[in-house]
Amino acid sequence: MSRGMAVVAAALVILFLEALHTSAAADISYDGRALIVDGSRRMLFSGEMHYTRSTPEMWPNLIAKAKEGGLDVIQTYVFWNVHEPVKGQYNFLGRYDLVKFIKEIQAQGLFVSLRIGPFIEAEWKYGGFPFWLHDVPNIAFRSDNEPFKQHMQRFVTHIVNMMKHEGLYYPQGGPIIISQIENEYQMVEPAFGSSGPRYVRWAAAMAVSLQTGVPWMMCKQDDAPDPVINSCNGLTCGETFVGPNSPNKPALWTENWTSRFLTYGSDAQLRSPEDIAFAVALFIARKKGSFVNYYMYHGGTNFGRFASSYVTTSYYDGAPLDEYGLVWQPTWGHLRELHAAVKQSSEPLLFGKYSSFSLGQEQEAHVFETESKCVAFLVNFDKSQMPKVVFRHISFQLAPKSISILSDCRRVVYETAKIKAQHGSRTSEVVQSLSETDTWKAFKEPIPFDLKKAMYSTRQLLEQLSATKDETDYLWYTVSHEYRPTGDGQLLLLNVESRAHIVHAFVNSQYVGSVHGSHEQRDNIILKVGLFGERNHIYTQEGSHSIEWATMNNTTYHPLTWYKTTFATPAGNDAVALNLAGMGKGEVWVNGESIGRYWVSFKAPSGNPSQSLYHIPRHFLQPQGNILVLLEEMGGNPKEITVNTVSIKSHDESPPRKGRSR
Repeated sequence: MSRGMAVVAAALVILFLEALHTSAAADISYDGRALIVDGSRRMLFSGEMHYTRSTPEMWPNLIAKAKEGGLDVIQTYVFWNVHEPVKGQYNFLGRYDLVKFIKEIQAQGLFVSLRIGPFIEAEWKYGGFPFWLHDVPNIAFRSDNEPFKQHMQRFVTHIVNMMKHEGLYYPQGGPIIISQIENEYQMVEPAFGSSGPRYVRWAAAMAVSLQTGVPWMMCKQDDAPDPVINSCNGLTCGETFVGPNSPNKPALWTENWTSRFLTYGSDAQLRSPEDIAFAVALFIARKKGSFVNYYMYHGGTNFGRFASSYVTTSYYDGAPLDEYGLVWQPTWGHLRELHAAVKQSSEPLLFGKYSSFSLGQEQEAHVFETESKCVAFLVNFDKSQMPKVVFRHISFQLAPKSISILSDCRRVVYETAKIKAQHGSRTSEVVQSLSETDTWKAFKEPIPFDLKKAMYSTRQLLEQLSATKDETDYLWYTVSHEYRPTGDGQLLLLNVESRAHIVHAFVNSQYVGSVHGSHEQRDNIILKVGLFGERNHIYTQEGSHSIEWATMNNTTYHPLTWYKTTFATPAGNDAVALNLAGMGKGEVWVNGESIGRYWVSFKAPSGNPSQSLYHIPRHFLQPQGNILVLLEEMGGNPKEITVNTVSIKSHDESPPRKGRSR
């Protein structure tokens, strides 16, 4: 090597070391206006995505679309019950690979907000708690209880240490800039008496002691102890948030609900993009908000049995990215334009002097101004009128329930009620019908009347999770009754008081009927846990060979029957779904992977099923011979099932909202 080349090489080494030093010195803090990243206040838009509700193959595209939509941060819960299903045995594989998910976010240049909880709610089974926690002696959840605190601290520490080991906190050069401990505890805290506040203080101190190098927050916890930041969850945090509990803390919105999660027996409640945008702009204007997270930005799919009571398999399908990861227009585009409009005025928003005043009975102005830059938010709360207001000697006409953002306090750059984004509608196309009888096989679930094989004997109905240990949805009760006819034709009725979803009754092996509850309801026996088909995994290729499947005939379809067939993978790259509109209630597997519970027989007030399309991620499929297995509780007609592809059709003019396919 020549002397000149050696000098160049030395210079390169010095520059590389300086770059490493800069990364190591990265810092996250906060003040009363914003999170501070490397010494600069940041205006941050975030979107919630849950790694457990999609697949690793979907993550890159989901994150890329979020970034294109103007997001800076991806926020996710950490799901204790998938990571530690058995005490001391951890699982971070496949769609539970939290580290891989975070590294993909980092690779695309976005930050991470990590909500460790470990109670998360999230319409997730048991609120994210592993069921074995239920059997810990003397435990009382989410309280100043030593057994609970011991396990909570152990799991939170395990996650934090994993993140540190992988170098994922921002001061280490990673993407995680903030974490959350607990979740909406203030809603239940009064029930715990004096133990509640002690638990809050303990949880905050425990989290801070882990020294992650990034701030911690508590959502819906107005008295979050310093230095933990209190944040808001809800539809309208610009109106409902009490504000930071210290002048040194910023206003954060951890859950801006983009729709409402759907339950079986209900119709979808979509939230308009205009309403979401209005709420975001109002939070920034009124509360000096500098962090807004959309819950959900992509909801995804509740695979397997992880959905909480009555919650559909499809989760937050009306989010900016729908269940399949498709762009939901115009919501995605309208919010993207909002993010751009806000960010072009980041300097006055984060550093300017704030003032507000009335422009009319239901109109107000919010102004952020530095010596050289200014941004104003003109708010109209009136839902029907279009008033004219004068702001700084300029006349503006405000649309009903709208906020106009004025760059330089003069020029309208965004109106929440005016959609310029392209519209789109989702379509579902049948690509394969499974109507041929000879392609189906059936196996009738045995009804257990052999009392010698019973697991329990009791004089009352049991708390079902305690009896099943959450290994199954199904619990058999067997009771004998000597019936003596009176000759007057009086009917014999069976009355069951239970909070279970549904009860199916059989008398002398004959099905006599079913009855179910609803999401709104709050209201000497022999038992057997689970189903034969579950215990023998007959929904897998290997397990299906352990039983004798019968040819399905055209006679009445029986309840509690397993059905099996095969289908080909649709060509192309469009999303794939099963249309189960002809079925009743049960669970469905494709190549051994559960794509979730279905319940199309429980109709919504509209008369339609709450959900009829069930997502099959393409990664679950093989080129040919995909094995489809269903457990049908109610009867149903599997010959009516179709394999569909799902796509978005874009068009310039807005279609009627009710016409968009779900």
